[in-house]
Amino acid sequence: MENSNSSIEGNNLRVRKLELSDKSKGFLELLRQLTVCDSVSDKEFEDRFKEISMYGDDHVICVIEDEISGKIISSGSVFIEKKFIRKCGKVAHIEDVVVDAGSRGTQLGKKIVGFLADHARSMGCYKVILDCSDENKVFYEKCGFKKKEIQMVKYFV
Repeated sequence: MENSNSSIEGNNLRVRKLELSDKSKGFLELLRQLTVCDSVSDKEFEDRFKEISMYGDDHVICVIEDEISGKIISSGSVFIEKKFIRKCGKVAHIEDVVVDAGSRGTQLGKKIVGFLADHARSMGCYKVILDCSDENKVFYEKCGFKKKEIQMVKYFV
């Protein structure tokens, strides 16, 4: 896929943790490309940001910023679940992986997933899991994941 954005073509974009200022860089608009993301006030964003930050390395949201446009063009999150099984082991859950429509096909998703999986390993997790649509199965297989069991869900809203 050809992309006219030179900073993406250069592939020198770095993954970093979400910052409070990323709301003004299109972070929520990016999430809307993934799923329902209603309007969030600056105060609501700041409150949730602080709440998530209190979990430290147990809940990390990462982003890639296009330094030319100043926009957030990719994101994902991982949180660590502490268990009693497997000698009080830990499992990482990857969630909300999204790449801006104009930047897809440039390995940014793979970069985000790799960052999150590396974080899980560094936290001592014995596995990392995620849910995905059938359309994204091949992508995650390329990232080293394999299909296991099925997903069930019950929505309350």
